[in-house]
Amino acid sequence: MPDGLPPNGPRYDDDFYAWTQYQAEVLRSMPCEDNRFDREHVAEEIEDLGKSERRAAHSEVRRILEHFLKLAHSPASDPRSDWMVSIANARAELEEMLTATLRRDVEAELPRLYARARDVAEVGLVKYGEADVAARFPARCPYALDQILAIGWYPDPPPAATAQEDG
Repeated sequence: MPDGLPPNGPRYDDDFYAWTQYQAEVLRSMPCEDNRFDREHVAEEIEDLGKSERRAAHSEVRRILEHFLKLAHSPASDPRSDWMVSIANARAELEEMLTATLRRDVEAELPRLYARARDVAEVGLVKYGEADVAARFPARCPYALDQILAIGWYPDPPPAATAQEDG
């Protein structure tokens, strides 16, 4: 058993994702003499509940990263507040679901999540004639997980957007 885990594995209320993965593992390891119990599929369903939570966390992080890129690079002023609302909503969702285990997972997956968010942000900006802006996106994720999760933190707009807002 990994260090720091309670004797009966992760607690449901403390870390739902880790709990689902642990319970599926326990269920698969238990002897089962009764053919009526479909142990493998029940374990898979429990495991999938956790995986669904993981996918949802990844989706929210991608959404935040997509809008961070737009905020940091697009000179457009009109959609800025909508992007910020989307970020705030995604952060609220993450706050409800992000356990210690999912946080470590998101951190490990951040380069991949950023690459997908970058693609989506690029398509979104091309739609508004800002392909040149998308070409300036950093190749690697410039944002730390703490910035992604920090309520009220947003990337600074590009100088052109600041000038438009001031003008």
